[in-house]
Amino acid sequence: MKNKIGIIGSGVVARTLGTGFLRHGYEVVIGTRDAGKLAEWHKGEGAKATVGSFADAARHADIIVLAVAGRVAESALDMAGLPVLNGKTVIDVTNPIAEAPPINGVLQFFTGPNDSLMERLQNKYPTVNFVKAFSCVGSALMVNPHLKGGAPSMFICGNDDNAKDEVRYILDQFGWETEDMGAVEAARAIEPLCILWCIPGFRHNQWMHAYKVLKV
Repeated sequence: MKNKIGIIGSGVVARTLGTGFLRHGYEVVIGTRDAGKLAEWHKGEGAKATVGSFADAARHADIIVLAVAGRVAESALDMAGLPVLNGKTVIDVTNPIAEAPPINGVLQFFTGPNDSLMERLQNKYPTVNFVKAFSCVGSALMVNPHLKGGAPSMFICGNDDNAKDEVRYILDQFGWETEDMGAVEAARAIEPLCILWCIPGFRHNQWMHAYKVLKV
């Protein structure tokens, strides 16, 4: 079992996933540009939790989680550095959300329909094994959600099958059914699920839901 997790990011998604990994027995290093933002989180999480730089988190990790705003994803990976990313699985939680406000509850993306943020990352860092996951649900439900109808579905994609198997193992622990959509191009379909997921939240303040694939 690969039990060392490095998280690039210090926002609510990073902290939520960090706590989730710790609860499941992993060692976690969260990388941040401002350690003060994580002081309270670090204080409450015990000896297996560490705070460092983006490079510290990536260097420590067997598996890396990229949990920053989509518009700074490339710069965050640049700060971590390709030598410590090379050959590793990176769980890409990001979405290409533009800084412009939603229109009638619909988020705006800075990518187009035949493009995705994960494809841009994979093209820039070809020796890194990106796997899209956790991008189509809010942070409150990312770890072991309890919803009517049983385990919800998490859509993943990526070019490396071994990396996707590693992510599937984590998703099993975190209470999700994995739906593998194939190679990196499938991120063009997965990332916009964030837009759809957010509409009930922006329009009606309803945020506690997730997707479920039903099969015959």
